[in-house]
Amino acid sequence: MAAPQFSVNSHRHDPYRTFKFQVLIDGKPVAGLKKMGALKKKVEPVKWRSAGDPNFERIMPGGTSYEAVTLEQGLTHDPVFENWANLVNNIEGDAGMSLKDFRKDIVVNVLNLQGQVAISYKIFRAWVSDFQALPDLDAGSMNAVGIQTITLQHEGWQRDTSVAEPAET
Repeated sequence: MAAPQFSVNSHRHDPYRTFKFQVLIDGKPVAGLKKMGALKKKVEPVKWRSAGDPNFERIMPGGTSYEAVTLEQGLTHDPVFENWANLVNNIEGDAGMSLKDFRKDIVVNVLNLQGQVAISYKIFRAWVSDFQALPDLDAGSMNAVGIQTITLQHEGWQRDTSVAEPAET
């Protein structure tokens, strides 16, 4: 039996690579984005027994939970991580947390080798739960890159089915 083929690109047999991607926050790509954690969800199993059959345990699906996503950005002048983190925990005086815009829908685009969007996911109502402004600084390591990190809690994700397979040349 022949291997299934891509619908638009019948010459393509390889899956998409993970190094060509972009994350859009407020509709703009994050500058210097290095890495993003996996999108994962888990459905909690619920075990139960029927009264007429006490020896047999059944399992049915329960609630769904989504794992946090981590984004890593090379240290740049792009303040997107810091600005977003500050919306959750206002460091300016006693104003408290900003209730406006601290949750954001973000977009993750997987690109083909030509830089075209091949697959896209939307992550809903994300907010920053952990922010690392600076990494460990080490004068003895001249080949290291400074990385900022944010961890996002969110309320789920969904594939954007309106993004079709791009034609490749």
